[in-house]
Amino acid sequence: MCRVFIVRLLQLLFKENLQILFFGIGIKRWLLIGASGIFIIAMGLAWVFGRLLDFRPPKVLPVSTEATILIVVGVCLLLICSYGLYKSLGKLMFESRNIDHLIANLKSRKVTSRGPKIVAIGGGTGLSVLLRGLKDYTDNITAIVTVADDGGSSGRLRKEMDVLPPGDFRNCIVALSDAEKTVTDLFQYRFSKGQGLEGHSFGNLFIVAMMQVTGSFDAALREAGKVLAVRGSLVPATMENIRLMAKLTDGTLIAGESQISKPSVPIENVYIEPSNPQVHPEAEAAILDADAVVLGPGSLFTSVLPNLMVPGIKEAIYKSNAIKIYICNVATQVGETDGYSAADHIIALQNHTYDEIIDFALVNSTNIDLQDRYDGEPVVHDGVNLGHAKIRKAEIADLKHPVRHTSEGLAREVLSLYHNN
Repeated sequence: MCRVFIVRLLQLLFKENLQILFFGIGIKRWLLIGASGIFIIAMGLAWVFGRLLDFRPPKVLPVSTEATILIVVGVCLLLICSYGLYKSLGKLMFESRNIDHLIANLKSRKVTSRGPKIVAIGGGTGLSVLLRGLKDYTDNITAIVTVADDGGSSGRLRKEMDVLPPGDFRNCIVALSDAEKTVTDLFQYRFSKGQGLEGHSFGNLFIVAMMQVTGSFDAALREAGKVLAVRGSLVPATMENIRLMAKLTDGTLIAGESQISKPSVPIENVYIEPSNPQVHPEAEAAILDADAVVLGPGSLFTSVLPNLMVPGIKEAIYKSNAIKIYICNVATQVGETDGYSAADHIIALQNHTYDEIIDFALVNSTNIDLQDRYDGEPVVHDGVNLGHAKIRKAEIADLKHPVRHTSEGLAREVLSLYHNN
């Protein structure tokens, strides 16, 4: 490993010459420290050889002591230099396939390392689509992920192992990953047979196993992030075991995120039990420090709103000076938002929180034809005045999968709103 690092560093310095000094990722300081160390070691050796050749510099301490001090200081500086270079470049060097790939990564990181601090809040497939696009613009991403999921593999692990549901976190880890495709495919691999294994994804089992090894869900996410070379960080909205509840317009109460979209009766409102869970401190801090807070995309009632039902999340958004953006779904979702316009989505968001929850709503303007391949209908803006929330229309639908957004389109529009407002 050490040999690979040294070889790659020499190749990088030799191939790019002084260009490497302008990448802006903290290399110059370590090279300067290393050069200082070499200079001081040379002074120490010169001290010794000067005595041997009868050159007598001013005597302060015995020659052996002076020379030893100089050489030790120089060696210490070289060690600091080595550690600093490894910290700045080591991860990229081992991730890169070859020197050209490494150089491309370094040039990309020059921009992304200085990108805006963006907090993305949601869950499901929608959040991972957004994150996949944002990582090309900034490394300073915090994904705050819902923990209300109780269906599928996540629901089984939640019930049997008493853990937070890992599925949405797994999708976000893969979306933010710079790892090889084989590794990300492995993380997403779902067992199709096997007693107890069928239906589980490898990534879910990995996160739960890592939690057992490290002793905490937070540590498990960090370690999984290291394995998949994740840009940014992932944080649960809360560490408490919450359950999503829905009240339908006919008064029926539905318990559990996986059950909410099944009835054909419209949803009046959703809430969580317990009603006042403690917000994750890293989630709160990230929102307060953010340049932009993005809600969605994702299922309005089962992916976006569960996060906002955690009081600390909603309060942090209110206090934050960041620009607040809601990404409206491309299509309505059967059982949740049947017949909803863009305004209906935003009004539901406001009714569950407060009127100033967002500054902008990003709405798709691409003409999409679902052609009976998907349930639901295209979400359109019907011109309703929404007061504080301004509508931004953009062509952000994925024509190959019309009910989804494009990662590049979402990231481009989010960054445009941030830079121009």
